[in-house]
Amino acid sequence: MESSSYWLLFLSAAVAINISPGPDMLYMLSKTISQGRKIGIASSLGVCSGALVHVFAAAFGLSAILATSAAAFAVVKYVGAAYLIYLGVQALRSKGVSFDIPVSKQGHATFWKAFRQGALIDILNPKVAIFFMAFLPQFVRPELGHPSMQILLLGMIVILVAVCVEAFIVLTAAKTTNCFRRNRRMATLLDRISGSVLIGLGIRLALVENQTN
Repeated sequence: MESSSYWLLFLSAAVAINISPGPDMLYMLSKTISQGRKIGIASSLGVCSGALVHVFAAAFGLSAILATSAAAFAVVKYVGAAYLIYLGVQALRSKGVSFDIPVSKQGHATFWKAFRQGALIDILNPKVAIFFMAFLPQFVRPELGHPSMQILLLGMIVILVAVCVEAFIVLTAAKTTNCFRRNRRMATLLDRISGSVLIGLGIRLALVENQTN
């Protein structure tokens, strides 16, 4: 495969993957809608950082453990599902107060909390690990050697594409929901939606089967 055709195919696939709705995208959108642009960006960066962990795992074969061990897959899956449901319950109980964060508290603590949540949600999703293990090796070029390093590079490119795509989505979502977030009744409704989405994602993750076994 010629270099130009190779990169066109790979980048097209990377963009298609990142614009497809999925648990990470829904989580990021729910945080943006409920808490604004800064928290949405933090959630996106956290999710991408979690994905980077899976890229390293794919490069060095660690994802194979999740793909072949039903017990390991189940443990990670249920921990991740429980964490999502916990976040959803917290949102349902907030009664709209997530919009009342004082200016003095909108600094690094809130940003890093959202970042950590996003990273954990991605790290605790075994399907992400298996996806990278299945997707990235397809684009390894044997003639170049060093397959692990190729997988690392390709994975980082996928994540870079994700950062660009998700930043655009977050900025668009934040702008269109700004007017609603000033209304207390609408704020409560958005918290209800956010909580329901997170709980739904947790249940969905808990029901996922390891199709590689």
